[in-house]
Amino acid sequence: METQASSQLMQLLLSKEAFSVISILFTLAGFYPYIRGTLSGVVRPHVFSWVIWAITTLVVFAAQLYDGGGAGAWPIGISGVITVFIAWLAWVKRQSISITRSDRWFFAAAVSSLPIWFVTSDPMWAVIVLTFVDVLAFWPTARKITEDPYSESMVFFVMGATRNVFAIMALEHYSITTALFPAAIGSGAVLMILLMLAYRPKRSLG
Repeated sequence: METQASSQLMQLLLSKEAFSVISILFTLAGFYPYIRGTLSGVVRPHVFSWVIWAITTLVVFAAQLYDGGGAGAWPIGISGVITVFIAWLAWVKRQSISITRSDRWFFAAAVSSLPIWFVTSDPMWAVIVLTFVDVLAFWPTARKITEDPYSESMVFFVMGATRNVFAIMALEHYSITTALFPAAIGSGAVLMILLMLAYRPKRSLG
C-alpha cells in the first residue's frame, strides 16, 4: 500500500495539472513584486510593450484552448489578465519614460500585424503571427534597459522564463499552436535578463 501511495503521489506531482499549478505560482510570484514596483515608481514598464503583450497573450490563450492545450494554457490565460492590468498602469505612468521614434515604429508594426490572423481559419497561423508581434514588443523594453538597466525587475523576468518552462511541461497537446508562444516569450525573458546583466554594474539581483 505504501509503495502504491508513493507511486500515486509521484504521478500527481508529475501530472500536467501539477506543472500548471507550479507555472501559475511562478506567474503570481513574478507579477506581484513587479506590480508593487510599478506602483512605487521603482519599475517603469514601457506602455507600448505591455499593451501589445496584453492583447497577444489573451488571444494566444484562446488559440491554445482551441487546439487542446488544456491545463498548460491556464498560466497563459492568468498571465494575460494580469498583463492587461500592467498595461493600464504603464499607460497611466507613461510620462516617466521616453518614447522614441523607433518605439513608435515597432509598436505600429506589431499592431498592424494583429489583424492578419483573422483571415486564416487555422489557429496555428494566429499563434505564429501573434508570437512574432509579441517578440517585436520586447524592443521598446530592451532599448529602455540599455538606457536605464534598473528600470526593470530582473527577478520578474527570471520568474517569467521559469513560468514558461513549466507552462510548456503542462501542455496536454504539443504543437506549434500550443508550444511556440511560451517558448518564444520564455526566450525573450532570458534575453532581457542577459541585457540587464550586461548593462548593470555587478550587484545583486533585483
